[in-house]
Amino acid sequence: MKNPTGSRWPRFALRRGGRLLGSLWVLVTASFLMIHLVPGDPVRAALGPTAPADLVLAHKQELGLLDPLWRQYADFLSRLLSGELGVSISSRLPVGETIAHRLPATAQLAVAAFLLAVAVAVPVGVVMAVLTRRGRGRRAELAFTGTSVVVGAIPDFLLGVGLVYLLAVQMHVFPVAGLDGPRSYVLPVLALAIGPAAVLSRIVRVEMLAVMEADYIRTARAKRLTPLRVHVVHALPNAVTATLTIGGLLLSSLVAGTVLVENVFAWPGLGSSIVSSIVAKDYPLVQGTILVYGVGVLLINTLVDVVLALLDPRSAIGES
Repeated sequence: MKNPTGSRWPRFALRRGGRLLGSLWVLVTASFLMIHLVPGDPVRAALGPTAPADLVLAHKQELGLLDPLWRQYADFLSRLLSGELGVSISSRLPVGETIAHRLPATAQLAVAAFLLAVAVAVPVGVVMAVLTRRGRGRRAELAFTGTSVVVGAIPDFLLGVGLVYLLAVQMHVFPVAGLDGPRSYVLPVLALAIGPAAVLSRIVRVEMLAVMEADYIRTARAKRLTPLRVHVVHALPNAVTATLTIGGLLLSSLVAGTVLVENVFAWPGLGSSIVSSIVAKDYPLVQGTILVYGVGVLLINTLVDVVLALLDPRSAIGES
């Protein structure tokens, strides 16, 4: 017997692949145009206001900044296809080398914050769903909802400043800034994870409340299974689909949120690099960093789509 869902996998792969390629082209084009339309002279900014005019002109010629815009775009695409991101105007180092040096610190920060947010949000959401099921625990529900809304609305960089003042400056528990051992991760990870954990816990609670009213959960209770088995083994896996979707979006936002948090904590990652390169008008480094951030977000979203398709093929693959 033919499997209709299996026959739709190639179409699903083509649709997602085409969407990914189209998004990558838009990202590449937007990063190129955005940087080149910003006013200012990057070479003059890099060499200083007292640099001789002939030296500035020679550097522009070397970087291809005197070519027509369409030729610069073609050269930019050609370098990308060959795996080259250009040379930094400020440091004269390959952009790829700079990004490779700083990317691990950013990735570690984002992944650690995501894992912490999930580790806190899932049990909190499940517990609150159990406590507030069918109108019970009204006060607990109001307290949880109000707290999660307020905490989720606080910008991560503002949380970072507050954590630095309280736990580093006043209490001297953790380092103020920099990357120097495991203790250095605590404050920036907390600053990135607290808001997403609050948002995700509300999603988990809502999904769990809906699942716990399903017929198969009533059947599981009728079999006199323990509450832990009913909630964790039977209910939680079926509530994970929407949670995974939101979790993927939160991971994307965490990757982007590292830009501000890294600058608060002087973290040696891509976030602090992109800010300094924007100030210096270092076009190649800005372009390369934007592309890395953008590609990371697109790959995360694509991975979430694939995982959702594996968990629920009828809804994900069967969409028109």
